[in-house]
Amino acid sequence: MRKTQQKILFLCTGNACRSQMAEGWARHLHDNRIAAWSAGIEKHGLDPMAVEAMETAGVDISGHHSKLLDELSHIQFDLTITLCGHADEHCPLFSGGTRVIHHGFDDPPLLAAQIHDENEKRACYLRVCLEIRDFIKNL
Repeated sequence: MRKTQQKILFLCTGNACRSQMAEGWARHLHDNRIAAWSAGIEKHGLDPMAVEAMETAGVDISGHHSKLLDELSHIQFDLTITLCGHADEHCPLFSGGTRVIHHGFDDPPLLAAQIHDENEKRACYLRVCLEIRDFIKNL
């Protein structure tokens, strides 16, 4: 990590989908100026459809794994971005001047839950994946 890199944590409920996508996009788009991590309030495991959506968009997150926030307690973040309402409501207080902002995105597994067509499910994930990309581009 370079000294000038801003340390950003992307926080979501289970660190399974949205926060993993955000970490992947930040590393892909801003590797020279952002050191990115993701974590969850809970640990749900990496969502395979999130991996597939990111791969479709050209970013490999297959090596990521679901982490709890406590596993990153040794890092002093400059910024924490909560990506879902639950994480925003349950985000812990950070010491040392860590700024916290919220930018929510739809939950792809919830969007896809009532859909039976696999291509339509994939489209839900890809839509959110690209919305997260557009947000990360402007960081």
